[in-house]
Amino acid sequence: MAWHQLSVVTDETTAPEISDFFSELGAVSVTYSDAEDEPVYEPAIDQTKVWNRTRVTALFELDTDPDIVQALLFNQFIGQPLQEWSAEVLQDQAWERAWMEHFQPMKFGGKLWICPSGQERAEPDTVCMTLDPGLAFGTGTHPTTALCLEWLASHDATGKVLIDFGCGSGILAVAGLLLGAGYAHAIDIDPQALTASRYNAEKNGVQERISYYLPEQFSALAADVVLANILAKPLIELAPAIVELVKPGGKLVLSGILNEQAAAVADAYRALGLSVAAPVSREDWCRLDALKPA
Repeated sequence: MAWHQLSVVTDETTAPEISDFFSELGAVSVTYSDAEDEPVYEPAIDQTKVWNRTRVTALFELDTDPDIVQALLFNQFIGQPLQEWSAEVLQDQAWERAWMEHFQPMKFGGKLWICPSGQERAEPDTVCMTLDPGLAFGTGTHPTTALCLEWLASHDATGKVLIDFGCGSGILAVAGLLLGAGYAHAIDIDPQALTASRYNAEKNGVQERISYYLPEQFSALAADVVLANILAKPLIELAPAIVELVKPGGKLVLSGILNEQAAAVADAYRALGLSVAAPVSREDWCRLDALKPA
């Protein structure tokens, strides 16, 4: 199926209003993107990032007349900054197959393979996780996820209980189980992340050893290892709650942290009595490994 893709550039104040207007006109989806080069690494919790110059893009079914949408939009927002109107027909394609062309098998810590379907690796003394694109973030290609996978592959998880806090695709929980963990708890604020985690657990045959929760569904339970690959701001704000999830003597792995944010995150956890090692960096990102006193 093909779609009309219509977009306009505006300022951060008008962008949400245009998004609502597109939806009222029948758009099947509306997205924001940066119209210049203003990178954002970390919006506030529950905040949708809008740039100073934001491109608002909407998809409409083919029976929509783009000229009418444009006329209604410019009439509705007279006097507002509307620039770079664009209208094109977007042909449907196999998005997952296109994405898969750029996702190749990856090896972590000398013993963990992350592979797309059909490209699994079988080597002595290694395990292989099959992972395909899905609804949630987490394939191992991003430095923050790679840092956590390297930690898992280089530590003995045999029989241990893991918590994957902010599980995304469930990649860390499933990888930990394949590496010998006894049980995993996957927690995320996004129901789609839990759906993706469940799918990946079933695909890798570990579905009997994992449970899934929205944060409000998870009762206090301490684990041997807690992995929290989110972002620096929520890591700091949620530090007391995250530390409570770690057993005395247990290990905590924190990621999703820019190098320049490492000191602030480490201080938040040291203040709660944890021993925090020096950051392990990869590109602009780092991981912090911490130990809770016994």
